Amino acid sequence: MDEEYDVIVLGTGLTECILSGIMSVNGKKVLHMDRNPYYGGESSSITPLEELYKRFSLPESPPESMGRGRDWNVDLIPKFLMANGQLVKMLLYTEVTRYLDFKVVEGSFVYKGGKIYKVPSTETEALASNLMGMFEKRRFRKFLVFVANFDENDPKTFEGVDPKTTDMREVYKKFDLGQDVIDFTGHALALYRTDDYLDVPCLETINRIKLYSESLARYGKSPYLYPLYGLGELPQGFARLSAIYGGTYMLNKPVEEIVMEDGHVVGVKSEGEVARCKQLICDPSYIPDRVRKAGQVIRVICVLSHPIKNTNDANSCQIIIPQNQVNRNSDIYVCMISYAHNVAAQGKYIAIISTTPIDQKFVAISDLYEPTDDGTESQVFASSSYDATTHFETTCNDIKDIYKRMTGSDFDFENMKRKQNDVFGEDEQ
Repeated sequence: MDEEYDVIVLGTGLTECILSGIMSVNGKKVLHMDRNPYYGGESSSITPLEELYKRFSLPESPPESMGRGRDWNVDLIPKFLMANGQLVKMLLYTEVTRYLDFKVVEGSFVYKGGKIYKVPSTETEALASNLMGMFEKRRFRKFLVFVANFDENDPKTFEGVDPKTTDMREVYKKFDLGQDVIDFTGHALALYRTDDYLDVPCLETINRIKLYSESLARYGKSPYLYPLYGLGELPQGFARLSAIYGGTYMLNKPVEEIVMEDGHVVGVKSEGEVARCKQLICDPSYIPDRVRKAGQVIRVICVLSHPIKNTNDANSCQIIIPQNQVNRNSDIYVCMISYAHNVAAQGKYIAIISTTPIDQKFVAISDLYEPTDDGTESQVFASSSYDATTHFETTCNDIKDIYKRMTGSDFDFENMKRKQNDVFGEDEQ
């Protein structure tokens, strides 16, 4: 421990493990520590079920009807992976996919007027859907064709829309889309949590809808993937990547002090020893004086003995409840996974957000933190808390942003590629 490292990483959340993996692949000497005895930090999967009961201070232990405790892996931060999104790209480039197995989530649903509707995943489904009337369907199809052909580098595809100045409200008006279709497009396809996006230039929204469509095109049922045995497998996969490239891991390691000299980080003190470093990456819990509260997320974990009604008995799905449908300031998301993903006992389902009847409910209110400075001077780079979205795109943006601030150069997926010959015999197989 008493030696010099290029980078010390504190906390084994997904953001920290991906950055630690990238830094190791790029030849940096990395020490990765966590005060907890398990991987994952805020983004871990809790097992066995007894541990979840303890974590939420429930006095009793799980009833027998819950099956074997060790059959459960319950995510603390429920999210899915966009099939064509940045995290899948990171997994493919680093070949961390060799340590994980994924399943396609069976469907995406949206709540409208008291009912749940499937988000159409094929043109046939779209034509048969009750989400919109016949004429709306034609206009919506025109809009989707425009989005699919749109290329920000080719003005011929703009059709009179300027991606840098035309706001999304005007784009919807151009295609004469009604309020219900706008709700559905902005919240179930572009995956915005509020309507603030309507009054900003449309480029990001168009790219988000493209990402949804391209992700959907990959597997057909829905644009989402989910790893077997829970999301806690993701940080472990990237931790393994870092270890293959010489990264050192220490769990159950208390952090006593972040050692600074002249406003610049020089090391981390643990159990009386100091490991020296040039740069530090950590989650907000390690540096409370360098982060500020940016909001809150309420997550409710529900254990069910049945699939959710009106979802065609899907064993995994996402339901989006747009803010306008329930008079709220932001959307409500429901993610459901089940025994089919090796995260629950046989015949059991885990849904996030309350629903009835339920076998057990766990409520967590988490503060969201973001760093108060960019770390250029101190070389201390804090990640932001995991937000309420049901995918990892915002987490990946945070990773790219920290990478740029640390290295001074733009994030490039090519930098994540494993070198031709891995150390420890994990070369091309």
